[in-house]
Amino acid sequence: MTSRRRLLGWAGLGLLAGCGTGTVPVPRPGPRGSAPPADGALGMNVNGDPGSLTLAEMDAVSASWLRAFLPMTGADGALADQSSLRMILAAADQGRRTVLSLQYPYARRPVPVPGSDAFEREVQRLDGLLARVLGEIDILVVGNEPFLETREEDRDSGRMNTFYEALARHVIADRDARLGPAGRTRLYLGALNHLDRPGGRSAAADRWMTFTRDTPGLDGIDVHPHLGSPQDGRHFLDYVLPRLRTDQKFMVTEFSLVHLWKRHLGDRVAPQFADRYGVPRGARVWEVVRSAVDRPFPQQQWDDFLRSNPWFARNGDYLRRQVEAFRGTGRLAVATYAAVQGAAAAREFGPDSMPWLLNSLFCPLTVQPDADGLLGRNTTWTDAFRALQL
Repeated sequence: MTSRRRLLGWAGLGLLAGCGTGTVPVPRPGPRGSAPPADGALGMNVNGDPGSLTLAEMDAVSASWLRAFLPMTGADGALADQSSLRMILAAADQGRRTVLSLQYPYARRPVPVPGSDAFEREVQRLDGLLARVLGEIDILVVGNEPFLETREEDRDSGRMNTFYEALARHVIADRDARLGPAGRTRLYLGALNHLDRPGGRSAAADRWMTFTRDTPGLDGIDVHPHLGSPQDGRHFLDYVLPRLRTDQKFMVTEFSLVHLWKRHLGDRVAPQFADRYGVPRGARVWEVVRSAVDRPFPQQQWDDFLRSNPWFARNGDYLRRQVEAFRGTGRLAVATYAAVQGAAAAREFGPDSMPWLLNSLFCPLTVQPDADGLLGRNTTWTDAFRALQL
């Protein structure tokens, strides 16, 4: 049977409305006045697909902030068909705080040049979205991961920077015209990757930061520290903070230790876990994850598996320590952590997969749901997340 909490979660997303019509109404944005700037918040991130997550899971971990990204190539037609946008607007309609990042996937084609027909098509898409979200969401981030979503030659030539600078100026002008510079929707530029590596601190990244600092309409910068060790997070702060204006902040809409997890996929599982759950002692970590994908574990078994691995247990306080480091700067606007496992991360999971599945708060692909219908979870992260709410 479907639980009452699950039904309420679906209703909050608008998924019960319009049944039988084949359409899903999207809440219309309305003026909400100005909102105070975000200050050290911790929220949930669904990236481009919330999957089976509902607002009920937000309540289960006391989350008040939700972040998603929207592929702008999908903004030509019905925005109501975009699940990430639909969830963001449903959350905003219920008074939750929201962040939306604009994704421009140009990894396999040239970035448009301002003034070209291709650029004007992007502006038309953008205008349609801005009419829907300005004044409704709290933060709009121009860019998702441009340093991963563009071709190397476009980054090296400055073409990528020129494209995003022109988009940012357009968004600022539109926001100011609709809401005024102090309006509800705040604007950030994002996001920088790999600042813990020498190649990440490039001329393009320097120009990115200079534009952010010199543009009054931007409240700050977004970063994505996916790390190989907890200590590597300091490289992101050391890079961006000196390059921002004193009145600007930084956001962290994605962060994890996924590169550390990946190094241990070939490790043998802990003997005590193997013996307790009838797993061969020679089994590898990736094989156990794959078996959970094939047949989701009960909650206790997933928790026992993760915590039996020394590389995971040693970093069980990662979420707390990382958020405390962000907040300790006094400059954090919002950090958002992986909310739910994505289907792409589970597909053909093997020894060389990127183990995003180990990052998420909620784990519908590897853990059986609760008796009340809420998604299974990674309790190491959900317990820490709840405790970190301000």
